[in-house]
Amino acid sequence: MKIKALVAVRSGSERVPNKNLRNFSNGTLLKYKLEQLLRISALDGVVVNSNDDTMLDIAKNLGCEVVKREQIFADAKTSMSDVYENMAENFTGDIVVYCNVTNPLISDEQIIRVIEVYLDNEFESVNTAHLVKEFLFLDNKPINYDVTKQPRSQDLPDIYALNFAANVISKEHMIRFKNIISPKCKLLEIPMIEAVDIDTMLDFEVAEYLFDKKLKGIL
Repeated sequence: MKIKALVAVRSGSERVPNKNLRNFSNGTLLKYKLEQLLRISALDGVVVNSNDDTMLDIAKNLGCEVVKREQIFADAKTSMSDVYENMAENFTGDIVVYCNVTNPLISDEQIIRVIEVYLDNEFESVNTAHLVKEFLFLDNKPINYDVTKQPRSQDLPDIYALNFAANVISKEHMIRFKNIISPKCKLLEIPMIEAVDIDTMLDFEVAEYLFDKKLKGIL
């Protein structure tokens, strides 16, 4: 049974142009994530799936396996379900450890923990998440509290948000469910700082600031 990381990156980022390759703390998000995964001994390899030749060349030079993605599966309009299925069909391992480059602050220890929880239990997938303690509204109505009985924020119900920092699922289940999250999943809480995900330029700048502090050993 081969346990390999899967890193999916594509060209054409809209909210943060060239997100995966732009300068990030004197490196790039892609480089730092691949270097992190390559040093995790629990993994039997790292597979990079991309439509972008530059990213694939970086991956090859670092010693990763590469899969050239068809352009249709790199189009923002293509269903993520179809993308997940295609990536799984082209994956060379048995167990997929799916990690986003846009979560640069998750630690090696947390990724190893996610793998261990998956291997030691019978969950179809294990997925990182973080607590959301905010006053949430949908259609101008509260969905997690009663406005006539205002709670403290810390007393709001425990609602979890997926952050996709680390996810483990078998290749078979990823194909079957067309997802990295299964019906019988285990959400594994990680600290908020490790859950930081980059979607906007503000996210990028905040993550870079925190990453710099982490590199200096003061975070």
